[in-house]
Amino acid sequence: MAQVPQTFFDALAVRTWCGLALRALGQAREEIDAINVYPVADGDTGTNLYLTLESAAGAVEAVFAGYEAGPARGGGPSLADAVHAMAHGALIGARGNSGTILAQLLRGMTQVLAADGETAHTDGQGLRLALRHAADSARQAVAHPVEGTVLSVASAAADAAEGAEGDCGTVARAAYEGARTALAATPGQLAVLERAGVVDAGGRGLVAVLAALVETFTGEVPTAVRAAAHPQAVAEAYARVELVSTEEACGDRDGAGGPAFEVIYLLEADDTAVARLRERLDTLGDSLVVVGGDGLWNVHVHVDDAGAAVEAGVEAGRPYRIRITHFGLGDVHTGGERPPRERVQRAVVAVVPGEGLAGLYTEAGATTVLARPGEPPASGELVDAVRRAHAREVVLLPNDAELRHTAAAAAEQARAEGIRVALIPTRSAVQGIAALAVHEPQRRFDEDVVQMTSAAGATRYAEVAVAERQSWTMAGICQAGDVLGLIDGDVAVIGSDVTAAAETVLDRMLQAGGELVTIVLGDEAPEEIADRLETRVRESYLAVDTVVYRGGRQGALLLIGVE
Repeated sequence: MAQVPQTFFDALAVRTWCGLALRALGQAREEIDAINVYPVADGDTGTNLYLTLESAAGAVEAVFAGYEAGPARGGGPSLADAVHAMAHGALIGARGNSGTILAQLLRGMTQVLAADGETAHTDGQGLRLALRHAADSARQAVAHPVEGTVLSVASAAADAAEGAEGDCGTVARAAYEGARTALAATPGQLAVLERAGVVDAGGRGLVAVLAALVETFTGEVPTAVRAAAHPQAVAEAYARVELVSTEEACGDRDGAGGPAFEVIYLLEADDTAVARLRERLDTLGDSLVVVGGDGLWNVHVHVDDAGAAVEAGVEAGRPYRIRITHFGLGDVHTGGERPPRERVQRAVVAVVPGEGLAGLYTEAGATTVLARPGEPPASGELVDAVRRAHAREVVLLPNDAELRHTAAAAAEQARAEGIRVALIPTRSAVQGIAALAVHEPQRRFDEDVVQMTSAAGATRYAEVAVAERQSWTMAGICQAGDVLGLIDGDVAVIGSDVTAAAETVLDRMLQAGGELVTIVLGDEAPEEIADRLETRVRESYLAVDTVVYRGGRQGALLLIGVE
């Protein structure tokens, strides 16, 4: 079906562009991975770009879903809402060198498209300015820019756009053609690409993203781009490529071979600390890219001393979602051992909303994926966790109703890789705790899954949270700042006092009976609330036990489970 073109840049255009770009990268992912020879020939550029954009697209969809679920608010999100979500989603989901640069490109566009002022940035002129700022900011984010890479392609796209007069479609088409021409020239700029007979993989991905921009505003699908001078020889060429040397990768460094580790993490820090961090990491390794702003950054670097790179982040602020990859051995995660040579028979992979629960699940033997407030994991992160579990059989616990489709996609991909995966549709971390409590690896897989599913299904779940905006609910209209008590996903209580709301929720849940109450406290929950709830259960409900856990920064003030 032909795409209905957008006439100017608004929230719907952002949504359309993200969807089309994600589809384009999905179709080109394997091809881009196959030509990934720079800066490290690790064959994952296409996958990293896809996962980064998947996170961006997911964030945009979440903004639209939030408006659709709430009261009428003038027709939907604004352009600023949509582009800020896109940039934030890309930032927190950025993977690898290429994904980190793509995140900065999207952030650079956002800074123009969402800028306040008398002149709207929704027309062709706005798009020209956005593409220029995107290219410039991405180049500034890279410690040692190298020509013949995605940076060259982005700059060429911006140059071509500046010479185009007309609407968004005209500007997008000019940017695409400029990028396409620059991509074809990359083998002449980087010897490693010329030896392999391929174009730059990151640049190839950006051309796909710009092709989606053209389709968004014109409804036309641009001419396909070939990844190699001789496509039939890509595999043979890739097999011949030697790892690029450190000197060739950075342009001004000496060394016989590249660093051993890729280190990526999100970082909460101020601008001054990040400036010092850049200097520190630049002395430790290469391929340094630091993107972001407003207190949240994505840090990417290739180093020989991964621990030193992480410690530098700790000195600068608060690093999390730390990811360390050994270029020769695959993924390694701080705080855990490398995967064993032999696969274990069975493992549990669970999404958890806070550091405290992550520790609890880990102690119980699960492999965890941390979902921070407003930062749901993408399907690629779940697939990576399944791989990291290194098991023949995996039980997947999404622990969130909103992650149902994401988890299903991850399960399908893992099955395609030969892993037996069972998805238990847990909708809360307390249901996951109940499932994990009856997990028995020695049982037959099907029996274990049935028992875990039964335990999760027998657990009612609730949460107490603070409303972020006015909304229609099952219990009436709530205002921003109201305390909400949700039972099995529906708002049942609206109040002003956290403890009172929690007591009401608990009473309603226990009216139907129960034997065990599980309470998970968030960092912002009142200090006395656990004692109040335990006392209420002990005095009002005979033979009902209570267990309390600390969940950390989990979004909700507290989670409640009743078995």
